[in-house]
Amino acid sequence: MPPADDGYRASGRAPLTRRSTSGGRGPLLSPRFRKVRRAAAILGASTILVTFVAGTVTWHKYGQLVSDLPTVGSLRQYQPPVMSRIYGADDQTVAELAAERRIFVPASAIPDRVKNAIIATEDHKFYSHAGVDPAAIVRAGLTDLFMPKGRRPLGASTITQQVARIMLLGSNSLSLSRKAKEALLAMRIEQTLSKDKILEIYLNEIYLGEGAYGVGAAAQTYFNKPLDQLDNAEAAFLAALPKSPTNYNPYRFPQAARDRRDTVLESMAALHFITPDEARAAEAEPLLPKTFRRPGPAPGSEWFASEVRRQLVERYGLTQTMQGGLYVHTSFDSKLQQTATAALRDGLMQYDRAHGGWRGAVAHVGGLTAGRGRGIAAGDDWSTALHALKPTPGMLDSWRMAVVLTPATGQVGWIEPMSGETHTGQLEGRDVGWMRTFHPLVAGDVVLVEPEANGGRVMIRQVPHVEGALVTLDVHTGRVRAMVGGWSFDASQFNRATQALRQPGSSFKPFVYLTAMEQGISPSQKFDDSPVSYGDWHPNNYEMDFWGPTSLHDALRESRNLVTIRLAAHLGMKSVADMAIRLKLVDQMPHVLPAALGAVETTVLREAGAYATIANGGRLVTPSVIDDVQDRDGHVLWRADGVTMTTGPVPPLSVAPPP
Repeated sequence: MPPADDGYRASGRAPLTRRSTSGGRGPLLSPRFRKVRRAAAILGASTILVTFVAGTVTWHKYGQLVSDLPTVGSLRQYQPPVMSRIYGADDQTVAELAAERRIFVPASAIPDRVKNAIIATEDHKFYSHAGVDPAAIVRAGLTDLFMPKGRRPLGASTITQQVARIMLLGSNSLSLSRKAKEALLAMRIEQTLSKDKILEIYLNEIYLGEGAYGVGAAAQTYFNKPLDQLDNAEAAFLAALPKSPTNYNPYRFPQAARDRRDTVLESMAALHFITPDEARAAEAEPLLPKTFRRPGPAPGSEWFASEVRRQLVERYGLTQTMQGGLYVHTSFDSKLQQTATAALRDGLMQYDRAHGGWRGAVAHVGGLTAGRGRGIAAGDDWSTALHALKPTPGMLDSWRMAVVLTPATGQVGWIEPMSGETHTGQLEGRDVGWMRTFHPLVAGDVVLVEPEANGGRVMIRQVPHVEGALVTLDVHTGRVRAMVGGWSFDASQFNRATQALRQPGSSFKPFVYLTAMEQGISPSQKFDDSPVSYGDWHPNNYEMDFWGPTSLHDALRESRNLVTIRLAAHLGMKSVADMAIRLKLVDQMPHVLPAALGAVETTVLREAGAYATIANGGRLVTPSVIDDVQDRDGHVLWRADGVTMTTGPVPPLSVAPPP
């Protein structure tokens, strides 16, 4: 019987088995199967290789990200930059010093309604996720995929991720690398800090518009309330702002801000933080109190506050001053400050009017139709042209820019800034006559006026070209109660009370006579009031007359130059200079006779302190503006002596009785 395989060969069919090299038999493979197996092997090897390479690259990238990540441990000792506050003698806020206006509020003091409003809007899974929200990431990714080109991608950052970005990364980039770092840091933060601590950081750091950082400052800025007094509508409004403080600014875009607030209220109701009825009631409330806009510094306090700030920076540095949350109590008296400001401004205006004259219109409105009497035609729209003009630097809040409508009668028109209403009034007759002496009025001229309280009449005004300064202090303690450094802080922040070195002139003479009294010279003693020369210097009296023998009492009262010069020569200028230095009027002084008439340089503040020493009987006082400084925790860093009087270098004066 022939072998079985021969039969298969005879039939021409392929053998089902092949002989192995070892002499055995194995299964026979078709060429197609061999190709498939080879492709599978290559694919498998490639997959393994790609997976290995991808894993290696991913691990390398992860290593780079991790090595470059900041540590989160510093957040345990979180202390945000907090503004410093300056308080007056009545404990009212005088000014705030801040790079970022922030009022720190610990988590325990933040009301639940504020927390809930933020959570409902920014991260409703805050208390359940571990730093990132995968579902939100997927949702945002799909939305961004089909978003029109040019639109900002939808965000998916949790509150924890925002804390990581604000506190540790400091970047708002949308790159994948930055987002990956943000996610990694968020998970680390969740492992390091409690949820309440994370929320505390977030609520104190976020910018909420109008210069307010954190919910504490925002509550004061928008509602003039502490945080714990906010209602649901107000809390929802604050929660509406983190997304875009600019686009939801209630003063610029009130409708958009209101719509956003109402959306927050709906989210709060959907999450059962409030009931639907509470949400509807809150939606019916106005967006902001109609009568409230956050007040600025106390009236006229800018000069005083600038001096306090200068001293704080000198003592504690700029960072501690602007971000350290200092509580600074001062001697500032708001009523005295207003009186001092008004007194200086009145004096400067009177001097400028008497010596400078009328300098003419500040602007001119053209293109108006001439009417009868060379005035502007009735019904002509002068208000539009006037509204387009910028305010004149240095003009006061009570002043108005006005268009001259009828030069002959002094009729002018102006716009009230708050209401936008137009008004007309009549210039005082004496003002019109005075102005015509220098520059005749023309219809369309723009002048500065101050409407009288009873209406109808207006007074002409112009910003003085002369400047001045004023200091009011307690002569017994040296505590400065008011300080005016010039005409207008907005026009010039140079403080002429503390920074301007000026010659005191005849106001120096009392210190010459004080030196004489200290040396036992009687006020009744007489010195010759007659011409005298010292080389090329020929001093004279202001009135250019001579009284002959004159008592020191009369010479000081009438400010006689020649008696003062002879007295200084008799005393010796070294003695006069020593007195001025002891009174801290100057640090040094030349021993020359013209100095006796005030030819030295000092400041208004120093001279006020020297005069206070005379007024209180001869006890030295040092002018001071700061009573005490406390840190953010209430610890006293510095405190002035309760009474700064001392018998130090200037002994009590002993005045000899007249003979």
